[in-house]
Amino acid sequence: MSTPEATPAQRVRRLRDRLGGIGFGGDYNPEQWDDATRAEDMRLMRAAGVNLVNLAIFAWGRVEPARDAYDFSYFDAVMDDLAANGIVADLATMTASPPAWLAAEHPEILPVTADGLVLSPGGRQHYCPSSPVFRDRAVRLVEAVATHYRDHPALGLWHVGNEYGIHIAECYCDTSAADFRRWLADRYGGIDALNAAWSTDFWSQRYTSFDQILPPRSAPTYPNPSQQLDFKRFSSDALLACFRLERDALRRITPDVPVTTNFLAGHKTVDWYAWAPEMDVAALDSYPDPHWEHAHIGAALSYDALRGATGGEPWLLTEQAPSAVNWRARNAGKVPGKMRLWSWQAVAQGADAIMYFQWRQSRGGAEKFHSGMVPHAGEESRVYREVRTLGRELALAPELVGTRTRNDVAVLFDWNSWWAVELDSHPSDAVQCLDRVLDLYAPLFAHGVGIDVVHPSADLSGYKLVVLPGLYMLSEENAARIAEFVERGGSLLATFFSAIVDENDRVHLGGYPGPLRDVLGVRVEEFWPTAEGEGIPVRAADGTPEPAGAASLWREDVALHGARPELLFAGPDWDDRPAATVHTYGAGTARYIATRPDPATMAELTARALADAKVAPVLPGLPHGVQAVIRHSTPDSGPAYDVLILLNHTEDEHEIELPLERCDMLAADRPALSRVTLAPRAVAVLGGTALSAPRTD
Repeated sequence: MSTPEATPAQRVRRLRDRLGGIGFGGDYNPEQWDDATRAEDMRLMRAAGVNLVNLAIFAWGRVEPARDAYDFSYFDAVMDDLAANGIVADLATMTASPPAWLAAEHPEILPVTADGLVLSPGGRQHYCPSSPVFRDRAVRLVEAVATHYRDHPALGLWHVGNEYGIHIAECYCDTSAADFRRWLADRYGGIDALNAAWSTDFWSQRYTSFDQILPPRSAPTYPNPSQQLDFKRFSSDALLACFRLERDALRRITPDVPVTTNFLAGHKTVDWYAWAPEMDVAALDSYPDPHWEHAHIGAALSYDALRGATGGEPWLLTEQAPSAVNWRARNAGKVPGKMRLWSWQAVAQGADAIMYFQWRQSRGGAEKFHSGMVPHAGEESRVYREVRTLGRELALAPELVGTRTRNDVAVLFDWNSWWAVELDSHPSDAVQCLDRVLDLYAPLFAHGVGIDVVHPSADLSGYKLVVLPGLYMLSEENAARIAEFVERGGSLLATFFSAIVDENDRVHLGGYPGPLRDVLGVRVEEFWPTAEGEGIPVRAADGTPEPAGAASLWREDVALHGARPELLFAGPDWDDRPAATVHTYGAGTARYIATRPDPATMAELTARALADAKVAPVLPGLPHGVQAVIRHSTPDSGPAYDVLILLNHTEDEHEIELPLERCDMLAADRPALSRVTLAPRAVAVLGGTALSAPRTD
């Protein structure tokens, strides 16, 4: 009698039980070092509390040095060392970069740019995702790796590929063209449906057969925007097909071992909302820039988006930098305490593992100046000391694993809209998706509320406020769901250039913002992007001085159809025209912002939207720059409890009064606290209810 395959939740539960708490470690590349260094690694890992490593990510060439000539002897010794030291392996399928022999024998696997340039080996990810040769050889390798290691005691998690699409987002070769045509036939069914979706009567682009269609290669002028959009969808799906092939092989051979792959924060190529449901646990690589004042807010957006893609499930931070990276124009290190602060921020926003690239800083290669947990200076270094301290600290809070956040605000985000809004021949190339999302996300973050970043098709019933930050692409179906949310008493906040096109990048007719005109109570006829550096005076509609200031980037000619103005444009030709509006729709309230207000004005407008929705901060009264997040236990985690995490993103000390007494989870005896002093860049991890008693372990 066959045993039923484990569910994703069961597989992840086994991993959590193996780790015994928050995962901690990094990419481990012992093949770059000698055996004596590997022995030293084991000692240093134990001292730092490492319990999880990403292993063999770029090991294809070592494990299969020639076709079908597999040699696992080196990694057998490494896996044995890990098992002997109680360290779990997130073992890679090793397919992230093909070996030199495969490219030499099969140059047809190499990717091709839109200009027809064939990219050579010598870097990484030098493969066409649609290549049947690459896919076949990758699956053969995965089957060999999984069969060899399926019973090894170190194996706890499979790491498929690595950062899919960060170098080869799209391949334009003939193999990809044929695959694209098959994808289009599946999507549209017939060529007439494609012609309608692509508006091919424009510029005589009409097709009579799928065989006539090519990828959007370099053309005399703008390629068809719907064709470009579909090629981006196809390219994400082609990479996802590679992931699925490897995952399915792993499931056949090791049905109880969870499978993941790692996204890259802020990365445009792959659609997290389509990918995350395909894996047992989602993973993220996050590299906030220490030179950017608002880096922690950008990181927070990525963490909330990944959690939104997983339906609220915890995730794994599989890579971050212990200090500096190597690939920016200027690579700043993390000042003392920053690495700890940003690590705990990831935990606060849903991470069940904190990992780094990489364990030991490389002596050679393209990433030799990327920091490591053990830097070139060795264990007697600030970086390793901070890493060791954090590892020991994370081990003090095992109850955090598996807990979830509960939030009242949903920011709607869609990779398809991101791809579409940044195509060419638009009103302004300054309308960049992530920047416009941050225009709204940043003040919401500053107001101290909990935020989920979810797909427009997500269930909105549990939220009080829904935010559309320039959501350019919105289907009629999802717009109707948003309208129903407001009509039933929810609050909506939308900004300019939202709901402009349908899922095929065709404009919603009748005036902007298309299917949201009625719920917002406005109609827009024209867009008026500003000149670079141009300011737009705005003032309060009720004559009071606040909010008032100078907007920028964009303005729209708004006609009121039930809405009332909150903010007016000022100055010649625009005096008294609405810049921001509010509308009662059913039992709810809908706000619209037709420009980009200055930060103070945007903060005031978002505060009003939160007040409409009766959304309170996670912890009221916090100083600006102090973040509060609560992670809650789940029904299967025993007695109800929650953990409040406070993060001081400022350079000042702050005294925080707690509304309820909580225990300090990072102190050995877990004392009860009613007040917390946060030094600059400091963290507090505070348990409630079932966590108030001292631990007995």
